[in-house]
Amino acid sequence: MIRNTFKIGKIMSSGKVLVYGGKGALGSKVVEIFKENKYHTISIDLTKNEHADNNIVVDSSLDQLEQEKFIMEEVKNVLGDDKLDGVFCVAGGWAGGNSSSTDFVKNCDMMWKQSVWSSVISSAISSKYLKEGGILQLTGAAAAETGTPGMIGYGMAKAAVHHLVKSLSMNDSGLPKNCNVLAILPITLDTPMNRKWMPKGDFSSWTPLTLLGEKFLSWTTTPSTRPSSGSLLKIVTKNNETSFIPL
Repeated sequence: MIRNTFKIGKIMSSGKVLVYGGKGALGSKVVEIFKENKYHTISIDLTKNEHADNNIVVDSSLDQLEQEKFIMEEVKNVLGDDKLDGVFCVAGGWAGGNSSSTDFVKNCDMMWKQSVWSSVISSAISSKYLKEGGILQLTGAAAAETGTPGMIGYGMAKAAVHHLVKSLSMNDSGLPKNCNVLAILPITLDTPMNRKWMPKGDFSSWTPLTLLGEKFLSWTTTPSTRPSSGSLLKIVTKNNETSFIPL
């Protein structure tokens, strides 16, 4: 079942942000940090984030057009005449495999749905509901800047997100005036699942989720801290120090 949950009454806050993938590890941290700073938060995901002010819960069995129709209607119901200060798309996943893998086509399809569908719908939301001068953040991958023979579907989907960012940053892209669009290209995020599956990993080279959430907040509240629109930011963490490197 698809459902939307929201609180009755006028939204009173520092601003309003939407987090696509708001129930995942990074999305949950982003919601948490914005709420701590008095922002009204809207989460879009397959399950509800209990900490978000609003939840738009999507049925994964719907095709992209059906998802887009449902989500756009629910965003309108939540916002009314209000606009968003930021849209943060941190939805995604990972699957490996080369062209001879048994699940090659299946995994390509899954990667496209998780990364590209979410990014495209986030862009559509931004075109209608982002404030002038707002920020749209999408999620790419550093690995996708070159070939990825061992994870073709993943690399292909992330490369498409990179192209989307470049296109949206150009004139006549459909976004409101003076909006900033960029992609983060992480290597390894410090998530509970990554720690579970890579218990012997070098955690000092993993990017903390709190750092990213705070960076998103800074980009929202202080536009002068934003990289130029269209930036693809490779995130490199070494010895617990993180750098954002424009590619």
